[in-house]
Parts: sequence; structure tokens; C-alpha cells
Amino acid sequence: MSCVQRFAHCVQFSLGRGDVATIYKFRDKWRVQVRDGGKSISKLFPSKAAAERWVRSLEAPPTALTIGKLIELYKEMREKSGREVLDTSNEHYTLARLDKALGKIPAADLDTAALVAFAQDRRAENAGPYTINMDISKLGTVIRHTKSLLNLHIGDPVGDARPALHHYQLIGGGGKRERRPTGDELAAIFKWMREHPEWKTPLEDIVRVCILCAFRRGEVCKLRWDDVDEKRKTVIVRDRKDPRKKSGNDQEVPLLGDAWKIVKRQPRDGELIFPYHPTTVSKTFTHVCRELSIPDLHFHDCRHEAASQLAEAGWSIPEIAAVTGHKSWAHLKRYVQIDPAGLHKKKR
Repeated sequence: MSCVQRFAHCVQFSLGRGDVATIYKFRDKWRVQVRDGGKSISKLFPSKAAAERWVRSLEAPPTALTIGKLIELYKEMREKSGREVLDTSNEHYTLARLDKALGKIPAADLDTAALVAFAQDRRAENAGPYTINMDISKLGTVIRHTKSLLNLHIGDPVGDARPALHHYQLIGGGGKRERRPTGDELAAIFKWMREHPEWKTPLEDIVRVCILCAFRRGEVCKLRWDDVDEKRKTVIVRDRKDPRKKSGNDQEVPLLGDAWKIVKRQPRDGELIFPYHPTTVSKTFTHVCRELSIPDLHFHDCRHEAASQLAEAGWSIPEIAAVTGHKSWAHLKRYVQIDPAGLHKKKR
């Protein structure tokens, strides 16, 4: 598609094959007039930008628009709307994962079989039903909003696939998970890493810090040296996850116990304390667990372990929340698994 004429209140595009689209101001809206062979199509849009987006969608049939292109358009629209998808956000990693797995599929060809295969691959990577459901939901959001903007007729492949995904138990709600790493399991993981120096990720240090400070993998991998307070022995976690607020959730977190020493001994080769991709960290953790035949242990379980240890040590809910970042007990209780046998040590 090329712009052949542009005036203050009128733009004309050539769509190829002799077809022409004209965009012009009409009262308080913008009208698109398309001459397609002997036919004429007219549509009204609230803005010139919306009109131009629709015209661009005409240069290729929906079958030529891939899922990757829809993801790209979605991110562009978010940025123009003042809600940019930050490179350090979980959403960014989710969209990148979707693009890598499904990006080359034409949007019109995405079907249940492709989404079931994607979910099966995610489960093989140790992702749980809730996490996979979040991926699928984000894909649905991308398709729903981009097809509305571009006036595409590509159905609802995510909605169509949900019955099968539920039937095969590939997606589900976020039920309370009670898995905690044992001391023997952690010792075995740390020993394996020491015996395999070819793995460059300092997994032992990262896991120890996450268990001491309840960091998520995305949080520990974006900790900055500039945010470390030497006097207070704290670090600021930027844009901490909050379902009610996507950005600006900075929180000062204490580097408890040996976490301070572990952080201080990291090489200062750049801005980040642990300059590793979150996916690399979790994949390394999963690989080691498989090598050691440790069943059903996820990297995120380290955060559960952190909250549980603090609760067992007698910390109050507000004190634990100051470390984990939770806003209420309703959210925090999913992370706390008290060992009943350990209650014998408590005084009455």
C-alpha cells in the first residue's frame, strides 16, 4: 500500500490492482471511501488514525496477518495509548512466549489443535494449569482487541479452544499450591550446580535470595545496584506485581539474613545485580530438578517457601507482606503453608 496524495483533510492510498482508498474529514469523523473494481465501500471512523489502520488492513487478506503481527500491533496500540508493555513486565515475557510459539501462524488459521499443542508444550516446561490459562487469556485479549481495531473477521479461536483445554486439564484456576522444597532437595540442587560450573547462571545464590526475600524470578532478575541502600540493607523492587496497578509499584524490601552478603558478593559488571533472563533462571531450575528426579518442584515454590518460613518464625501478617508485597491476607494466604508438626515448638 502506498500513499499517492496527502492533503490537510484528505489522504489517498493505492491498494494495488487499481483500487484506491480515500480518507477525508466528514463533520467530526473521518470517512474512508474505497473503490474496489466497480464497487464502492464507505466506512466512518472516530479518528484519522483509526481510518488509516483499517485501510492498511485491506492491503492483505486476514489470512496473511499472522499472530505475531497481531501481537506487534497490540503492543503498538498499548504504547500509543500510554499503557506501554514494559520490557521487564511479566506481560512482556508472556507476549514474547506467545510470539515465539504461535507467531508464524496466520490469524485466520489458529485453531483448537494449535492451542492444545501450545498448552501441552507449556506443561512439558513445568507450567501449571493456572499459568497456561494466563497465557491463553492474554492471547485472547490480543486477538479480541486487534481484530476490533482492524475490523477483521477471524472468529474467536481462544474461546473455541477452552472446552478442550479444560477437558484435558491443561488450564485451570489458581488453586492453593502446597508444594514446598525440602532441605534435602535444596541441598541436592546446590550441590549439582557446584559440580556443573559450565552452567553460568548462579542458581544457588538466586534461589537463596528468593527464599530469604520472597522475590519472584522476574523481580530478582531486575534488581539494580543503584537501588541498594547500604545503610538500611534494603533494595527497591521496581514495578512489583499488583493486579490493581500495572506500573509504579516500587517497594523497598529488606535483604534479610544472608541475602545481604549474597548480593554484595555479586560482580558489578553492569546495572543489574543478577543480569539473567527470568526464563533462563526457571529453565535452569527445572533442568536441575529433572536431573535429580525431584518431582513437581517449580521455581516459584521458593516464594511460597519464603512466606511460609516467615509465618513459622512468628512474623505478623503486615511484616510478611512488607517482604512479599501482598496487599491483603486474602492474597498472602495462598503462599503460606504451615508445617503442622512445627507447631509443637510454639509456646502456648
